[in-house]
Amino acid sequence: MKLVVAGTMALDTIETPYGRAERIVGGAATYIALAASFTTRPIGIVSIIGTDFPAEMLALLEKRGLDLTGVVRHLSKPSFFWAGRYRADMQSRDTLETQLNVLTDFPDTIPPAYRSAPFLLLGNLDPLLQLRIYQQMNPRPQVVLLDTMNYWIQNRRDALEEALAIADIVSINDEEARELVGHYSLRRCARVILDKGPRYLLIKKGENGALFFTKAGEVFFFPAYPLEEVFDPTGAGDTFAGGIMGYLAQAGSLSLQTLQEAILHGTVLASLCVERFGPTALLETTPDEISARKKALIRMSHFISLS
Repeated sequence: MKLVVAGTMALDTIETPYGRAERIVGGAATYIALAASFTTRPIGIVSIIGTDFPAEMLALLEKRGLDLTGVVRHLSKPSFFWAGRYRADMQSRDTLETQLNVLTDFPDTIPPAYRSAPFLLLGNLDPLLQLRIYQQMNPRPQVVLLDTMNYWIQNRRDALEEALAIADIVSINDEEARELVGHYSLRRCARVILDKGPRYLLIKKGENGALFFTKAGEVFFFPAYPLEEVFDPTGAGDTFAGGIMGYLAQAGSLSLQTLQEAILHGTVLASLCVERFGPTALLETTPDEISARKKALIRMSHFISLS
């Protein structure tokens, strides 16, 4: 197994100014693994689903080289469900309904075949679960990427601090970085977070791109791909992380240049993802489309030096 992904697999109902999608497949692990599968396989998923998770989606995931041995199907509970409505700016959203369902029984034991994978992506989960999954890896993965959110910052601070210390790369958004550190300056936030253990930090800024910080004090800015229309922002951050980790797993290294290339790749996949509802684009996008958008983004973000 090259890459192991731990995270949710869910059903979502999403409303945006462009329409409504009822009970479509979502969840962090779904977006992450599909994005990563463009560049690396096999990928093992650690998650849990309920009685209502569609069998046809499981078949599609397996067709993409995703190993579902680590996905537990609960025999009596429905899948984790989330319903939300995005506002006109497509940045802010209102949660209409959350049903944890099987999520309360998330597996903390991973298949033996997953434990020697060189790359591990710990999606947005309780940091206690993230730590238990990490502790089963032997030897320690070459690269560990960790994602988190405000809820864990507020309710699992001690465990999150411990989880941050075992990560090579941490991916969070600007609001989360400020809440974690208690300061507005993202550069100061980055220094404090990197002092907790990670080697690299990605701070996502939505349509304004992402900031990339290194422990050595280097800072890089990656613009988002400008889109005419965004249909569904759900899963954009997970797609971004999955694209990065899939690229790194393919390269087999964590050099600064490889990381920059990986971030560019993740940025392009996220831009494609948000143009359709759910993970549809990740299932239908071709390598040629990814390559063309990548070249376009490089052209947009390079300038002639002025003297």
